Amino acid sequence: MSLHPCDLCGETRTIEVPHCREYTGGQPIDICARCGFVYVRERRSAREIAETWSKELYGSGYTARWPAVKARHAYVAEFADASIGLAGKALCDIGAGEGQFLALVRATPYEARVFGIEPSEANGRLLAGLAIEHFTGTIEEYVATRQGGDPCFDVVTILWTLENCQSLRAMLATAHDILAGGRHVVVATGSRILVPYKKPLHYYLGKNPADTHAFRFSANTLRGALAVSGFETVEMNRFIDSDYLCAIGRWADRSKEIPWPGDDPEGVADFFARWHEDTRRFYVHT
Repeated sequence: MSLHPCDLCGETRTIEVPHCREYTGGQPIDICARCGFVYVRERRSAREIAETWSKELYGSGYTARWPAVKARHAYVAEFADASIGLAGKALCDIGAGEGQFLALVRATPYEARVFGIEPSEANGRLLAGLAIEHFTGTIEEYVATRQGGDPCFDVVTILWTLENCQSLRAMLATAHDILAGGRHVVVATGSRILVPYKKPLHYYLGKNPADTHAFRFSANTLRGALAVSGFETVEMNRFIDSDYLCAIGRWADRSKEIPWPGDDPEGVADFFARWHEDTRRFYVHT
């Protein structure tokens, strides 16, 4: 395990998410004391986290074949197409899973040219069966083996994946490197906070290894994650009454600082404390 400062602002001081250990089997989750970002400080290597997902969590507890997952892929495809257009564009999906999203945007009416990066060998075989060009490995391994340094994609999508990686900076840096200047990254997550909560807290937190779900975003901190990685947020969905938080960032020069708003750390802690209290009062914790 390695100990990480805040992935957005670098601060080491934290506030622990109130009551989180009651839901995580004793594992802490922290709030940055400067910018309010919610993250797990202690994490294993990227490969170890990817193997936990590939061998223990993906397939047995999660599959893209669920109707809810198909619905969210369709939502992102329509949101991205309406915002930036997908037809004829070279699109790379980081964390491509079983290939469902790439198969969707490859087809009519979107007609993107698709590529996937996926750490699971089993999912790699599924991608091959769909005739989707792909790389099987982590994002760090893809960078290490990539031939040449020229940008090669118009759109990079990171869907329900950024919250589950070991380093969001590494993932977004790779997205920046493989995009042509002025092009776009699309990030979607269900791990949004500071919104009306739609489920009891024990359905949002869990006892899986905490570093398999290391980050939880508000609209402000998702903007921050993009900004510190060289992306200016140009579109964001109506997340306040949706289960999805979806942002589109436009490639920018990383040498130039992009302003972003953080969250009040005490306000974030209060949000979780109120969520816990409502969960305790209105739901049976099973």
